[in-house]
Amino acid sequence: MTAGANPLTGHATRPPQAAPPSTPAIQVRAWVDALEGLGYDTAGLLEAVGLGPADLLDPDSAIPCATCGAFIERAQRTRPLRNFWSRLGAATPGTAFPLLDYLVSTTNDVGNAIKQMSRYLRLVAAPVTIDIREDEDPIRAVYLMEPWAPAASVEYALAFHARRLQEEAEKGATFAYASVTHQPDDVGEVECLLECPVRAGQSWAGFALTRDAWRTPLRRRDPVLRALLETHANAALSRSRQADSVTLDVRRALAARLSRGQTDIETVARELGTSVRTLQRRLSATGLSYQDLLDTVRRETAESRIGDTSLSIGEVAYLVGFSEPAAFHRAFKRWTGITPQAFRHRLRVSTPH
Repeated sequence: MTAGANPLTGHATRPPQAAPPSTPAIQVRAWVDALEGLGYDTAGLLEAVGLGPADLLDPDSAIPCATCGAFIERAQRTRPLRNFWSRLGAATPGTAFPLLDYLVSTTNDVGNAIKQMSRYLRLVAAPVTIDIREDEDPIRAVYLMEPWAPAASVEYALAFHARRLQEEAEKGATFAYASVTHQPDDVGEVECLLECPVRAGQSWAGFALTRDAWRTPLRRRDPVLRALLETHANAALSRSRQADSVTLDVRRALAARLSRGQTDIETVARELGTSVRTLQRRLSATGLSYQDLLDTVRRETAESRIGDTSLSIGEVAYLVGFSEPAAFHRAFKRWTGITPQAFRHRLRVSTPH
């Protein structure tokens, strides 16, 4: 149960930044299976980018990002598909990520299944972290994509996770709504795939669930099997160089200090109980830099603050660490492709009243 891709194609709202050097073969194999189900000539697509079936058999192997990007680009160019990432996620077989799938499906209920996803997505090196806001009503599962991942690729994770939870829940998992930061090709079709309303152009991506939906039991809940699987999965996580939650830790530290201007790496490293050098090394292992994450947190905070019409654009700029409004306007257009004023207008139009 993993999420969309590398610095690939799709309607990205910001340019990719520091991308990891490769993608796990298990993820590429999942895309191949999904594309085959959608009627693509996957053998031809693989051959065109220099890959063969044997390249995807080793579960520990990885495929260069450039090759993965070329593979997806060729698929879209060969047969353009609206809502490509949503369709790809919905078509990905539930067996694509067997260990992760069992870890999720053997939990007691939908809420714990989402917690398992949040904890174990790192097993498949997914470029997304799920931040669960259980103290809110409705409960939100916020999908935090890595800075280099196209905004639209979050549709892959949402569609795949929604379908699996709907299949595993006893009564079906009913989400209050889904939220995305970009504008899908066809919102109505995405709503059909996710089986819930979709709010586009928002300041966050993910699902909102009522507390009743959160407590919906799963059909295959099995605490004994789950405990055995968790032992194996925890060992795998401890061995994985990519299994590092440092990006989420840094994001949270920056979010808390942004408005106070305390965004230097020395301050954040001190709070996390580590040295600047160690923090930089851990971030480098994920393919990111400290500046990448600072830029991402500024963008996410700016998009969220702009939704608050009691603040002027200039005040939003100040709150995310820009002393000059012109510099904020340039950065915001780089992040989203539109001006802060246009983004605020889009929020007003798309948000239900």
